[in-house]
Amino acid sequence: MDLTELGLDDEFQEQANHLCGPSQRLARVTAVDRGRYVVRNERGEVSAELTGKFLYTAASSVDMPCVGDWVCVEYHDADTFATIHDVVPRRSFLRRKSPGKNIDFQMIAANIDVAFIVQSCHFDFNVRRLERYLVMVNEGHIEPVLLLTKTDLVSAVELERMLGHIRAAGITARIITLSSMTGEGVEEVKRLVLPGKTYCLLGSSGVGKTTLINHLLGHDVLETAAVSGTGEGRHTTTRRHLVTLDNGGLLIDMPGMRELGILSAGEGLDDSFADIKALAASCRFADCSHNNEPGCAIRKAIENGELNPEHYQSYLKLKAESDFNEMSYVDKRKKDKAFGKMVKTVLKQKHK
Repeated sequence: MDLTELGLDDEFQEQANHLCGPSQRLARVTAVDRGRYVVRNERGEVSAELTGKFLYTAASSVDMPCVGDWVCVEYHDADTFATIHDVVPRRSFLRRKSPGKNIDFQMIAANIDVAFIVQSCHFDFNVRRLERYLVMVNEGHIEPVLLLTKTDLVSAVELERMLGHIRAAGITARIITLSSMTGEGVEEVKRLVLPGKTYCLLGSSGVGKTTLINHLLGHDVLETAAVSGTGEGRHTTTRRHLVTLDNGGLLIDMPGMRELGILSAGEGLDDSFADIKALAASCRFADCSHNNEPGCAIRKAIENGELNPEHYQSYLKLKAESDFNEMSYVDKRKKDKAFGKMVKTVLKQKHK
């Protein structure tokens, strides 16, 4: 396989030429599992690990390689093992706040062209959660496409109602309806997947992501589990990994995400709630708080029924969450830097 078939283009190659050392070669990360890596070049896939220097110089979790990254590697033992020396700057990325109480970023995947956001019409449909996914995707400079699966389990009237809820939330992204039973929508998704471009599937466990990948592959390669008695799918994907489709497209499958914490997502919020941003620009006062000021375009739009109040409340909630987490993250980074300086001082005194 040529590296261009793995998504390499002139921009990535030029950056790699300046970054990679003479003994290093370019490869793409195809899987990450608990700190273990798999990288692929034109000759195939091998296991890889980070060099000690890389671990020492990495300033945060954002600097660590993730699925989809292009990396400078050095091959060993007759090209059966590799060490990762550096990460080529990313064109796009998926990241979220780390699950739990820890205020930090978790890198999910990188260098993605299109993100398929998957929701089931039967159990998983949730506009507020969809907005969170869109913030994450827009923040990472990735084009979103919405996939509504299991349409065979709802009526045509219910499906139209769901589509109406999405559009009422100001979401303008392309929507494709899918059914693994009837095959509806599968060909439309296939036409969107182009050779050498990278795609990913985002969604909760059991919404049909792995089944869709098998449809795109044309045969059952990835394991799926039988649906439950209620018609809800069961989670089967256990790690993030990149697979090559028959038509040359590249697709990243990943486990369902229960937590979608928002951190430092100002640009993503603006893009995902562009309707609210546009209304705010029409307010009489530039510093309008959208509460009691005269000439508030947002309050007027809500009163006139032009803006869904739930959509606006979702925006306020996500913005407050992002701002709070960002303040906590900045404070954490200050503490990390202070601790790092202290460790270096101790080490210097020890070696005197």
